[in-house]
Amino acid sequence: QVQLAESGGGLVQAGGSLRLSCAASGRTFSTYAVGWFRQAPGKGREFVAAITRTGGSTYYTDSVKGRFTVSRDNALNTVYLQMNSLKPEDTAVYYCAAKMGIYSAAQLLHLNFDSWGQGTQVTVSS
Repeated sequence: QVQLAESGGGLVQAGGSLRLSCAASGRTFSTYAVGWFRQAPGKGREFVAAITRTGGSTYYTDSVKGRFTVSRDNALNTVYLQMNSLKPEDTAVYYCAAKMGIYSAAQLLHLNFDSWGQGTQVTVSS
């Protein structure tokens, strides 16, 4: 399994932007699909976005489409989540997760990710 570490969270006003990073250990990161999830206080974990191992395909939950962009730089073993037009309801702990293999965009939503980071807090004030 790959080791993951998120960074880039913080406090931002509504309408602002943040970029989260998910840094991975290991030389085989380019063989992993990566997903972003979030968990708000008192709620279950929610899928946010995912990207295939080459970055050629992405998938977003409806609530973030047009506002969030997931990308990756395999040379740097890093996946990014650019979050624009943030809303108070985006407040949550954000996690990245990875799973080795080749998947289509349609498969990313239901993928059973098996490596997880520790999470980074994102707080959006109104």
